[in-house]
Amino acid sequence: MGESQSRYSIVERLTTMKLEIMNGKLALKDEVRNKEQNIAKLKNDLDNWKKDVQEDIKREQRKREIEIDRSAQDYKNAEEQMNDQIKVFEEQVKAIEEALKSIEEISKTSPTIQS
Repeated sequence: MGESQSRYSIVERLTTMKLEIMNGKLALKDEVRNKEQNIAKLKNDLDNWKKDVQEDIKREQRKREIEIDRSAQDYKNAEEQMNDQIKVFEEQVKAIEEALKSIEEISKTSPTIQS
């Protein structure tokens, strides 16, 4: 019987070693699969980041285009106001010149009173 117990313990140890090796093999496969999944996740994160950056660029570009449009409209409005104001100034100058001519004509035709 000693011999069969000895064989039994050898078989038991070998079976235990086999299970440990199989568990180690599974652990390696799991580790490699996790690394592969991590790569896929990182690639997905990169793609999402690229999309976010593109959207950010589009938003920023649109914001700047709107700013340019507003500035162009402000310029156009200021130019129109300037032209209107220049017309008013020219009319005022013309009115003053006419008043001065009238005074000059009156001065020529009327005698000056000296005190």
